[in-house]
Amino acid sequence: MRHSNSDNTKTQPATSLDDFAVSEEYSSAEPRRRRSRHARSSSAAYASNAGTVAARRGPLWQALGILAEILLTAAAICALYIVWQMWWTGVEAEQTQNETTKSVNWSDPAANGGDVKIAKAQEGEPPVQPENPKYGDLIAQVYIPRFGKQWHRNLVEGTTLEQINRHGLGHYQSSQMPGQIGNFALAGHRNGYGQPLGDVDKLQEGDPIIVRTQDYWYVYHYTRYEIVLPTDIWVIAPNPENSGVDPTKRMITMTTCEPKYSTPTHRWISYGELSYWAKVSDGVPKELSTTDSSGAVKFAISETPSVASRIGSLDKVVYMTLVAWAILFIAAAVAWRWPVMRAIRLGERRRPDASIYGTLLRLQPGVLPIRWLLLILLLFAAATALFQWTFPWAASNIPFLREMSNFVAVPE
Repeated sequence: MRHSNSDNTKTQPATSLDDFAVSEEYSSAEPRRRRSRHARSSSAAYASNAGTVAARRGPLWQALGILAEILLTAAAICALYIVWQMWWTGVEAEQTQNETTKSVNWSDPAANGGDVKIAKAQEGEPPVQPENPKYGDLIAQVYIPRFGKQWHRNLVEGTTLEQINRHGLGHYQSSQMPGQIGNFALAGHRNGYGQPLGDVDKLQEGDPIIVRTQDYWYVYHYTRYEIVLPTDIWVIAPNPENSGVDPTKRMITMTTCEPKYSTPTHRWISYGELSYWAKVSDGVPKELSTTDSSGAVKFAISETPSVASRIGSLDKVVYMTLVAWAILFIAAAVAWRWPVMRAIRLGERRRPDASIYGTLLRLQPGVLPIRWLLLILLLFAAATALFQWTFPWAASNIPFLREMSNFVAVPE
């Protein structure tokens, strides 16, 4: 008997379009399910590690943290003010004095490689120079070897803060000129603004005080000092030793503040008398000369400007720093964007505590070293702006800071 193949062959189920659709949906959903499982496992792992990460501090502690940052910032500003007062004001004064000396046509004692001649002491009546200076004019340059071979200061007409803050020393307009019979009186800061008279307490009897005008040297010698009240205006009278008697001596008087490092309640007055005068064209006074190993006579004073005084105005430094910050900021934003902010937003990092400087750091784009560099540039620009604009304004307009600036002149 012949059997049909259809009886022995198992019937295969037909693949319908619905079955294909289900299969396709399963295959496309599988990666999503895997990703979902991975996200859940990542969240679970972060949650499991949350116990090992320091919990976010409470509002009170965060407020105390911000207060601490504010206090530290205030302390840093005070420290910067002291640096500005005691150092940078001197740099600015040196800059101004260098510009002033370049603007006048005075001969340089060390022009020939430092080789000089000893100027002969002259006899007779000392010449008066300048005869009729105007307010702010350069009168002379002053040298005091006791203060060091780097020490020399300009002397301008007038003793207002406008003059002695930037121009070195100021000449009392009511007093005599160099070499004249009477009292050649000048004022200068003892602390800050280059502290031109910061070492008056080191002067010893007989120390030379040399005044150089355009054409003449006037060599005085130190005699004594006294401490007086700011209202004791007789110290700049023609005869400070006896203000009711006509003068017979050719004196020099230097006034500065006392004490040195606090509010100047008194004035330190240094006196000297003329020893001789000489011509600039003849050389330099022996008190300003030295001899090298070969026997050549050299000018003993170094007039090379300091490195800091060559920086110039700080406004350019502020602008250049901000430009550098902006360029780096844009480059970091393009290259890395804000990875920390993104991690916080995605829950990969806990939300940080409130912090002024922490927020500033997080707002900078890029990786951690770049963010720190950007923050340092911002802080440097801010500190430089304080030096250039804020501190000078504060010293001129805030009363107790104005007193700390050590105004040293006595009333004329």
